[in-house]
Amino acid sequence: MSGSAPAWLAPLLTRRMAICIVTGFSSGLPLFLLLNLLPAWLKTEGIGIKEIGLFALIQFPYTWKFLWSPLVDRYSLPLLGRRRGWMLACQLLLVAAIAGLGLLSPREGLALIVAGTVAVALLSATQDIVLDAYRRELLQESELGLGNAVHVNAYKIAGLVPGSLSLWLADRLPWSEVFAVTALFMLPGAILTLVVREPASAAAAPKTLEQAVVEPFREFISRSGVRGALLVLAFIFLYKLGDSLCTALATPFYLDMGFTKSEIGLVAKNAGLWPSVVGGLLGGLWMVRLGINRALWIFGVVQLVAIFGFAWLAWLGPAAATPDRLLVLAAVIGFEALGVGLGTAAFVAYIAKATHPAYTATQFALFTSLAAVPRTVVNASAGWLVEQFGWVSFFLLCAALAVPGMLLLGKIAPWRDRS
Repeated sequence: MSGSAPAWLAPLLTRRMAICIVTGFSSGLPLFLLLNLLPAWLKTEGIGIKEIGLFALIQFPYTWKFLWSPLVDRYSLPLLGRRRGWMLACQLLLVAAIAGLGLLSPREGLALIVAGTVAVALLSATQDIVLDAYRRELLQESELGLGNAVHVNAYKIAGLVPGSLSLWLADRLPWSEVFAVTALFMLPGAILTLVVREPASAAAAPKTLEQAVVEPFREFISRSGVRGALLVLAFIFLYKLGDSLCTALATPFYLDMGFTKSEIGLVAKNAGLWPSVVGGLLGGLWMVRLGINRALWIFGVVQLVAIFGFAWLAWLGPAAATPDRLLVLAAVIGFEALGVGLGTAAFVAYIAKATHPAYTATQFALFTSLAAVPRTVVNASAGWLVEQFGWVSFFLLCAALAVPGMLLLGKIAPWRDRS
């Protein structure tokens, strides 16, 4: 086959990239269920906006997963090897936990809902530990940017199941059936786990649990120095802060703007599909040329500007007052998907680059745990902030919170360094 198109696509059309698609989808589905489907379910069942905002705290396992990541690094389950055994166990348990969640009633037992969602978050965070380690060991150094962009893109697409299909089904089926259907989308990841092999480049497991706990932190600090390590950690915390807070209550926001669940499912969420796909794939290919550092600068600016789209939509007010309401919603969501997709692709590639191959699970878990802090601790205040200041001021605050992470790029990822 001749022409430039096949050569341009060749880096994407590999077995390793195909694996990244499935692992990204499996990783994203449980999180987006907690971020999108859960708030919509609670709101339609009469739960208040402040209580829904506080549900962000159930995502604490994503923040603290580095505490048990050494166990995943040190010990293997009886079947399939060190990485695949943990992957399969988490995926099958997630199928059961997600389906079981739909059997509960928010009005009659909110405490049971909290317990069920905590179980989903714990299993999902543990799956992320092993999937991140597996991907880091699977990809060659030259593939980190593109492979992580593909992963992030598939991660984003996974949000269309709980944030689009499931919401559309919710207008037609009981919630128990909606959650059961959503749970079945974890099965492709389980099937992949059964057919792939353990990464050939994986380092040997730590000999002791103490070694699994201590050595990853010692290596990171000795590599960067205390000051350098703190700067890296501060950047990881701040880079996605504004973007994460901005989308914390996206579904309740759309509902407040007057859009129906079906409109959110069929228009709002799907409007982000192609910008997300194109942005994620182009972002990965651009990173090959730009380097991860420059991608962080360029994609970070697009990510920040995308927040103003939400402020504009809030300024327009309820959807009934806007003649082209679905077009406006599609434009805002599409640009957000493009900006956040690009920014996240560069960010995850940076985290992978900052991880030492010998300590993949624990270091990757540490960095991604820190990145999840805004989504858990800070986002829990989103409902309170909206009630105090209104939607427009809330989104302007989100844009301001995105600036400090960009300012750190001069130290963390200098423009002149093309790595």
